Amino acid sequence: MLENVEGIIFDLDGTIVDSMGVWQAVDEEYLRRRGLSLPEGLNKELESMEFTETARYFQRRFSLPDTVEEIIAEWMDMVLDQYQNRVPMKPGLKDFLKYVREKGIRLGIASSNHADLVRAALEGHKIGDFFAAIVTCSEVAHPKPEPDVYLEAARRIQVPAEKCLVFEDIPVGIRAGQSAGMKTCAVRDDYSQEKDGEKRMLADYYIEDYAQILDGTYEVRADQ
Repeated sequence: MLENVEGIIFDLDGTIVDSMGVWQAVDEEYLRRRGLSLPEGLNKELESMEFTETARYFQRRFSLPDTVEEIIAEWMDMVLDQYQNRVPMKPGLKDFLKYVREKGIRLGIASSNHADLVRAALEGHKIGDFFAAIVTCSEVAHPKPEPDVYLEAARRIQVPAEKCLVFEDIPVGIRAGQSAGMKTCAVRDDYSQEKDGEKRMLADYYIEDYAQILDGTYEVRADQ
């Protein structure tokens, strides 16, 4: 998997930390405070949206009087502590980060989440020093599945796109990495378990935990 790889770019939620379930609880509580219920299928609609775009979507869909800034501030108040202190790191990740750093591979993050929450998660698990760059979709012209955020992350870690490997937990992100011309590895996540078949078909590789990379038991797409 790591042959000819000089840079690795990770998504955050569901890829570095098990945080995807946090957001369903936040959405439910946020809407409950306003006497509203969570519509079925809402999370699927939000998958490809970056943080500020999601706030705008909530404002429109639920006819909220709150400004986008107020919505974001309330969400941040609800989740910052969880990202800093509660969401668990993916199994085997820290050993993998140490391994690839020793090999001189440069690391970056390309996330649809808010930059403050990305930093909170990294600081909480004491892994921030491993990453040379953090890029969020709010900093680029187009969100995933467009390649913009991955191309910008590659630029910032100073590695050509074709020498980068992407780790992602949902098909939208895998497609973004592919569109950037990068190899992709799908990561198992409980939140997107029903999409495992699609993830295995799309990505070059598939892992249930990062230890599989070190012991060579990761899955390779059949046509590789």
